[in-house]
Amino acid sequence: MTTQDNIYGKVDIKELVLLELMNTPSMLRLKKISQFGIPDKYYHFKNFDRYEHSVGVMLLLRKLGADLEEQVAGLLHDVSVLAFSHITDWVFGQGREGKEDYHDSIHDTFIKNTEIPSILAKYNFDLQRVSDLDNFSLLEKSSPDLCADRVDYALREFKYWFNPKIVDNCVVGLTNFNGEIVFNNPESAYNFANGFLQLQMQHWGGFGAVMRYHLFSNALKVALDKGYISESDFYKDEDFISDKVEKAKDKEIDQVLADLKAGNLEKYKNNFGQKVIKKFRYVDPKVKQSNNLKRLSELKSEFLKLIEENKEINQRGVMI
Repeated sequence: MTTQDNIYGKVDIKELVLLELMNTPSMLRLKKISQFGIPDKYYHFKNFDRYEHSVGVMLLLRKLGADLEEQVAGLLHDVSVLAFSHITDWVFGQGREGKEDYHDSIHDTFIKNTEIPSILAKYNFDLQRVSDLDNFSLLEKSSPDLCADRVDYALREFKYWFNPKIVDNCVVGLTNFNGEIVFNNPESAYNFANGFLQLQMQHWGGFGAVMRYHLFSNALKVALDKGYISESDFYKDEDFISDKVEKAKDKEIDQVLADLKAGNLEKYKNNFGQKVIKKFRYVDPKVKQSNNLKRLSELKSEFLKLIEENKEINQRGVMI
């Protein structure tokens, strides 16, 4: 099968395990799970779905020379994401305190209750190894290092709304150095890291994102409290829940959804008297210099200053 990806272009996929997993109900469900967590009709930027991102992670790992086991793990890394992605952290978890890891806590349990274990067994892959993302150094790394997950979703945001001109430069600059994703030149590293920081400050951690997350998650909480939806519904998809919420015709919820759709966020500013500290996402990539690695912040002192300044701004939180 040939897949056409918006970042990596045409890629031939012949491995049966990948093809079979890509077409499972559990993976196809991700086509109706938005990456940012809020469906397009209530969202102000170009969105993309978790399926596109999951396949993209697998393709990036493939490009970087990862073995088939790591490609499988990459393809499945987000399969446990619930409807509305990190919005669920604000509904069920501690999203308002900057902890956006709810789906990670249910990853193993989720996979075990799907068709995926039997497919992995069929192709002689160990479920426990594939489910533990810490086994794969290209796929997952703690910030500020690069990993396929972090790189792919940022590249897609660059492509769709932030700065599409830097995408090719970033992709070409990526390389696998002893099982670690690094850049082969400082220019590409800076383009990516600075772009990533701008996404954090202007988008992921900005007033608009925080207010949208707050309003939308509160609307879902009201829907839960009034019995229009149940917690188990979040294991399905966003269309399923949205249909149930909209059919309830609840005036309180409908007003919030209408304001989100119209982008009427300023009317809510300072209405709640809450300070929200959004998770601070940033990268400080390693750059290959001959046979050594150096952090971008070591090569560009102004970038280190930029990180420190933006960390401080983020820590002040956003008043809503």
